[in-house]
Amino acid sequence: MNHAIVMHRTGGPEVLTWEPSDPGQPGPGEVLVQQEAIGLNFIDVYQRNGLYPLPSLPVIPGLEGAGRVTMVGAGVTSCREGDRVAYANPPIGAYSELRAIPAHRLVKLPEAISCRQAAAMMLQGMTARYLLKSCYEVTAETTILIHAAAGGVGSIVCQWAKALGATVIGTVGSQDKARLAAANGCHHPVLYQEEDFSARVREITDGRGVDVVYDSVGQTTFHKSLDCLRPMGMMVSFGQSSGPVEPISTGLLAKGSLFLTRPSLMHYTAERQNLLAHAEDLFAMVTSGRVKIPINQEYPLREAARAHRDLEERKTTGSSILLP
Repeated sequence: MNHAIVMHRTGGPEVLTWEPSDPGQPGPGEVLVQQEAIGLNFIDVYQRNGLYPLPSLPVIPGLEGAGRVTMVGAGVTSCREGDRVAYANPPIGAYSELRAIPAHRLVKLPEAISCRQAAAMMLQGMTARYLLKSCYEVTAETTILIHAAAGGVGSIVCQWAKALGATVIGTVGSQDKARLAAANGCHHPVLYQEEDFSARVREITDGRGVDVVYDSVGQTTFHKSLDCLRPMGMMVSFGQSSGPVEPISTGLLAKGSLFLTRPSLMHYTAERQNLLAHAEDLFAMVTSGRVKIPINQEYPLREAARAHRDLEERKTTGSSILLP
C-alpha cells in the first residue's frame, strides 16, 4: 500500500498527516515514479501555512523528488521504465512514496548523481542557476550579497559564485553557520544578529555597495538590502522566510536608480528547453566538483511535520531530504 503525507487544511506542521494514498495509473503523457528521495524546501512551508494558496484541499504537498520510472503512460517518449529521473516543479504531490507526474517535467539523471543527491539539489540548484545567470549575470568582476548563506540555496550560490570568480558576502545567524558559509566560498560571512549587515557591506566594499543582493528572507532584511546596493544595482527578492515584504513605493528605488525583481523558478523553467538548460548547467557544476551538495538532514517521509518544524526554526543547514 502506497503512503503519502496529506494536508486536509492549511496551518502548522501538525496538518501534515501520514495516510494510505492511491496514485492511480499514469494517464497520457504521464509516468509513475517510485520515489527514492524527496526535497524539503521553504516553498513547502509557504503552501502548508496558506501563504501561497493551493488550488484545492486535500492535497499531497511537495514539489521536488527523484526516483525510478516504474510505468509509462500513452504517448511518452522522453523516458522509459527503469530510468532514473528527478524534478523540481509543479504539479504539487512530491510527499508520496509513489506518484504520477507529467513526463515533460522530468529530467534524466546522470550516472554520477544519486537520487538522494538529486532530491537535495534540483529546486535549490536550479534556483541558484537562474539567480546567477539570468536575474543578474555574475562574473569575476561582480560583488554579491547572499542572505541565509549557510542555507540550501545560499550554500549552492556561494560555491557557484566563487567558481565564477565573484566576491561573495553572506549573512548568517551563528558562528557555526559563518564557518560553513566560508567553507562554501563566502569570502565575507556577516553575523546579522551581531552587526548591522548594511553597514558591514559598505565597509567591505569601501562604500561602493554590492552589484546584486539575493534575498530569500524578506520582511526583516528587504529595506536594509536596498541600502547595500551600488547605484543601478539589482535587488533580487526570491523568498520570505521571515514573512512577506510589505508593499513599497517605487520611489524607494529612486535613491540609487535601483532595479527590483521577484523571480520564480517555475517561470524560468516553464518551457522544457529552459528546464533542461538549468538542469544541465547544475549537473555540470556538481559533477565537476565545483559545487558540492551537502545533505545535512534526512527525515523519514512520515516525519515531515518534524522536518518542517526544524526548517522553520532555522535548525537546518544546507539541504534536507525526506526518505519514503
